[in-house]
Amino acid sequence: MGLFDWFKSGTAPMQKELTVGEWNIKGLALAALCRHQEAIPCFDKALKIDPKYDHALNNKGAALFQLGRYAEAIECYDKALAINPQVCIAWSNKGAALDLLALCPRYAGAWNYKGAALLMLSRTQEALECFDNALEIDPQHVEAWHNKGNTLNLVGRYQEAVTCLDKALAIDPRNAAAQESRGLIASI
Repeated sequence: MGLFDWFKSGTAPMQKELTVGEWNIKGLALAALCRHQEAIPCFDKALKIDPKYDHALNNKGAALFQLGRYAEAIECYDKALAINPQVCIAWSNKGAALDLLALCPRYAGAWNYKGAALLMLSRTQEALECFDNALEIDPQHVEAWHNKGNTLNLVGRYQEAVTCLDKALAIDPRNAAAQESRGLIASI
């Protein structure tokens, strides 16, 4: 039955659900038309089907970046890279977002993300300085307290690490990551 026959019969053809790849492509098409806000739900639908689809995470990050939502974009890139550290475009996109955030020196999140990036490069002293900068701007920045605590733990400064993690938990007692880190240090 052709399209014209369906039209004459008054019954619409059955619509099939899109696949993970098709949702991703639809999102890319919308993003190419600079309709980034509309693209994000497409990437979300792809991720609902396959939460480990790194391309959809990277593409969602790119759409968020275009909307000026840099911290959220970096979170998407981080998730994509956690799934597949070989996704070169995600590294590039994350670098661009971090570079742009670096232009905003009074943004605590930028310092926190920069510290996390330096920590990944085993540049712990520089990472600690970044976390301190973040906390100077926003003393209630839970992630910066958590990251600083983990970094201090890595360099064997356990008591200082505990203090930082306790501060993170004082701000957000339900923060599972900080609770886990605090528990690991307590077991040392």
